[in-house]
This record gives sequence, C-alpha cells and structure tokens, in this order.
Amino acid sequence: MPNYTLKVNGKSVTVNADPDTPLLWVLRDELDMVGTKFGCGIAQCGACTVHLGEDAIRSCSLPIGNIGNEPITTIEGLSKDGSHPVQEAWKEIDVPQCGYCQAGQMMTASAFLKQNPNPSKEEIREAMHGNICRCASYNRIEKAVQLAAQKS
Repeated sequence: MPNYTLKVNGKSVTVNADPDTPLLWVLRDELDMVGTKFGCGIAQCGACTVHLGEDAIRSCSLPIGNIGNEPITTIEGLSKDGSHPVQEAWKEIDVPQCGYCQAGQMMTASAFLKQNPNPSKEEIREAMHGNICRCASYNRIEKAVQLAAQKS
C-alpha cells in the first residue's frame, strides 16, 4: 500500500492506505479524527462532509488516491476553540438534538458562507438541502446559518 502525505487541519500527516480507501475512513481509522461521521456511505446524507480546499465534499465517496495536494479541513479544524461564526451560531441557536449530522451541517454551512457571505433564505435552503437531519432541525439550522452570516 502506498503512503500519502495529506495536509489535514493545517498539519502534514502521512498515512499508509489503499488508493481506493475513502477519505472518511482514513480520517476516522488512521488519524483518529472522529468528528466526521459515517452516515449513508453513498454521499447522499452529508454527515461525512469536510472541506477539500474551499469546497465542501462528501468524504465517504472520495478515494484517498484522488485527493492530490488540496488541504483538508475537518470539523476539528474549523476552529481550535469553537469560535468560528458557524460554531458560535449553532450554539446560540441551540441547533443539535441528537447531534449526529451536525459536523457535516456546519462544514457545509461554513463552505457555503465563504462563497456567499450574505445569503437569502432561499439560497440557504438550497445550499443546505443535501444534508439530512434525522431529528428535522432544519428550521434551527437555517436560523443558525443566517446568524453565522451576520457574525462573519
């Protein structure tokens, strides 16, 4: 198996993995970064969302051999102390119920707000619609994204 040097949350790490191993499993099993969750395994629910460069991607379907040199940011790297505007808004609005999807929701929201810092409600709904919340916290998620936009 080949070695891959990845830049994860600002640090270079080397992992030994099969090129077809999804990034999700490298993060969780090799690097012990368990904030990124396994949901569906087919890139449909968003629980595994991380940033690859500036883009929100589904880590369950991205093979480690296809990453290249793009930096990876996980929920653990969004901020060191929970002070990212999205994290603050999530706390202020009290978004999570079970919390399982929330890392993916926050990673999607933070990438979206970088691209669109002043979104409408419709744009927020469109950006977030691919992230499934089994507790149906969608109204609070939308409010938190609006608040995070104001905080940014």
